Amino acid sequence: MRPPSELPTAVAPVDVEQAEAALVEHYPRLVRIGYLLLPPSVSRGRRVLAAHALAQRSLQAAHRAGAAAVPLPRRPGRTESADPGYAYVRRQVLRRALAPGRLGRLRLRSRRLPPVLPSAWGLRLLPHPGGAGELALERELAAAGAPARAAFVLRGLEGLADGEVRRELAAAGVADPHAALTEADGITAGHALLVSPEFDPCSLQARPPDLPRRRRRARTALAAFAALLVCGALLGMPGGWGRGSLSAPLYARNPASEAALDPGALHRVAAGFWRHSARTDFTAWPTRGDRTQDTRLLRRALEVWARPGAGVRTSATPGTPVGPPMGAPQLLYAGEVGESAVVLFHDGLRVVRYAQPRNADPSLGAALDFARVDGADEASSGALVVARTRDGVRYLTAPWVRGVRVRDLLAPDRAPRPLPRSPDGVTGALADPAAGSGCRAWPAVELTGGGAVRLVTDLGELAPARLTSGAPGSPHDVAGRAERESWARTACLLPAVRSHGVRSVNSWAYARQPLPEGDGSAQWLCTRAETWRGTGSRVIAQFQEPSARPQVPGAVAARAEDSPECGARTPRALAGVLWKSPGGRWYVLAAGSTQFASLSTSGGVTGSARGRLLAVPAAEGARPRLDGRLKDGSRVAALH
Repeated sequence: MRPPSELPTAVAPVDVEQAEAALVEHYPRLVRIGYLLLPPSVSRGRRVLAAHALAQRSLQAAHRAGAAAVPLPRRPGRTESADPGYAYVRRQVLRRALAPGRLGRLRLRSRRLPPVLPSAWGLRLLPHPGGAGELALERELAAAGAPARAAFVLRGLEGLADGEVRRELAAAGVADPHAALTEADGITAGHALLVSPEFDPCSLQARPPDLPRRRRRARTALAAFAALLVCGALLGMPGGWGRGSLSAPLYARNPASEAALDPGALHRVAAGFWRHSARTDFTAWPTRGDRTQDTRLLRRALEVWARPGAGVRTSATPGTPVGPPMGAPQLLYAGEVGESAVVLFHDGLRVVRYAQPRNADPSLGAALDFARVDGADEASSGALVVARTRDGVRYLTAPWVRGVRVRDLLAPDRAPRPLPRSPDGVTGALADPAAGSGCRAWPAVELTGGGAVRLVTDLGELAPARLTSGAPGSPHDVAGRAERESWARTACLLPAVRSHGVRSVNSWAYARQPLPEGDGSAQWLCTRAETWRGTGSRVIAQFQEPSARPQVPGAVAARAEDSPECGARTPRALAGVLWKSPGGRWYVLAAGSTQFASLSTSGGVTGSARGRLLAVPAAEGARPRLDGRLKDGSRVAALH
């Protein structure tokens, strides 16, 4: 039950003639009220005609009833308020303007023949343009709901007190007048702007429509009519576009697509949900940030996602669709990071990052980034890049991450240093590994949580890549001095897989080979970068000879793309190099994984060896062909 302050006022009888007289006397004011209440998203020309239609049809209820019951005057002494007929007609305008779908019904009726007045053929009728203040008010009214617009107009244009505004809104069918008044309080523009010529649909300027387009439409209509005559029989055939078809006509309004642009429909996850969630991935991330209730920021981010304009810088990892959301996405983060306001969404397939200047200056543009994260698990959903600036990279960490440290991959003996985090889980700035010339340092992030210490690194995308070691099919997190030293000589090869949609990079030491002439032992590694999309994986075979400096990168022996080698499906590797000894002699060195029974070379350098290691003298510049025989007798070629 509504409180007494929201109940409609008492009523007194008035005849139809009295209401008609009020309509004639106050027609410009009633049309202005209707124009201000209609959705500003509709073109100004359509709003003008619809506002006139609202005012002219406000007497329909009175004519149907024969004698209308109108509210008593709210405050004696004012002409428009003391007139019961005016109060009745104004309430009818409010009710019709706030009715759901009212503007659509008015447009449908205006298309019938003969046309229902008011209508204009061959002309565009527009109010006179206003200044910056009117434009700001128009934007604020567009962002507010219809009940809030009505409350603002009744306050500013009609001078009603809040209690009277609540009664009028309740009489017009508004479910929550208090909420409408609260939302109207957020409109900062002055009430004096409501009487501006910008919002006067009775003082109009006439302009012609787009004449060339009108001629093109006429020609198109003739062609369409001819096509309908030809295709009319097809439309009635079984299986055609009849009532039984599941697909809607083109350009139909899709409720799911409309809901995807509504900030109120965003999926928000509670802070402690991840503790008992059946899945530990991005779907369990809580909604965080200091602007999660900023409806304007969220609406702008969703609209830019759906329809990015020319001022939006868009990027996407390979194989990531950049289309609009298919439904209401999950809100991961909305807040201010540095000089930007950032919003992170997750729709099950992608993570989408929207960033704009903190002052929302449209001249500075915005950024929209897409990255695939489908199939993420606890190990691959530990962090996301929330900001990338000149100061460095900032991450938003998962709720189960208890500690964050920075480790330089090129300094395996150096202890990691802590990386501070905000209460929302946003880390401090970390230098971009690819910044600057050369490869003097490679900062990676250690995430502690979930019973593991995982190493991730930024490869120029929203989702950092996880670094692992071990044989294909059973990789594990990097641990121990030997694996850190192996990654120290591998890190500088990571730019080869940067910005490629990489999910994880595994480095596998598959063989160790004594060098000829007693020059120590070399290590053979296979480094494989897996992508989120499944295709486009990259494989690099390395030859790491002994070195006094642990950060010296290994020599690239072979590269491959979209190859199953060195992966869980084909867990083997074979590669070779032409190596020069310290004594000045050249050798062909090769090594295979444990599946190989023998190796051989041909094509200028002939040699073979039982087992999986090969060392054959060669000449400088030789380009031999290497292959091997597996233990099951099959022969395979080396990576190349």
